[in-house]
Amino acid sequence: MAVDSGMPLRADARRNRDQIIAAARTIFVEQGPDAPMEEIARAAGVGVGTLYRRFPDRESLIREVAGDSLARAVTEARASIDEEPTCWAALVRFIGFSHELRLSLHLAMISTQAGAIIRDDPTTEQYRQVLLTDLDRMVTGAQAEGEVRSDIGTGDVAMLFVLLMRRLPNKLEEIEGAAERCMALMLDGLRARPGSRLPSRPITYDDLLG
Repeated sequence: MAVDSGMPLRADARRNRDQIIAAARTIFVEQGPDAPMEEIARAAGVGVGTLYRRFPDRESLIREVAGDSLARAVTEARASIDEEPTCWAALVRFIGFSHELRLSLHLAMISTQAGAIIRDDPTTEQYRQVLLTDLDRMVTGAQAEGEVRSDIGTGDVAMLFVLLMRRLPNKLEEIEGAAERCMALMLDGLRARPGSRLPSRPITYDDLLG
């Protein structure tokens, strides 16, 4: 995480931090995690010195951006479970929010360095554990409701998440509704009804923790 004293940030410092993270999120998606720090500072509307005071190196910024995305996803997962009337409705809502997870996965997949930074960060790992637990609660709950097919595991859904959140080729990114169509197909394939026999065994929650 960013190096600081642990004290609450002043309003202007908090604003600068949030602007830097927002700018880095956008630029990392467009250019990758090796994008110039000066460009991130310029997009955030702050000086380079301000950026380096908050984030003394690229690694700390990558960790913070990934952690911020995962924290948003954790918040949405909990809200989905608490606010939706069924586990299936919660799962549908959370999958619809999956763009918040996309950046962290994108960084981990396109850059060996960024992937190592994210995997080795204990805070990121804590968020991952919470997300997997909440996803397992939604999947198993939806199966108990009779809404999700019984021959899958939480790991199967997690793998679909990863595939769904990979960045599409530029031409496909430009097609309106392309990602939403893929999401609808994914959800339809999860529904409990006679369907194609799946090979091998379900990928379980415990498999994800191994």
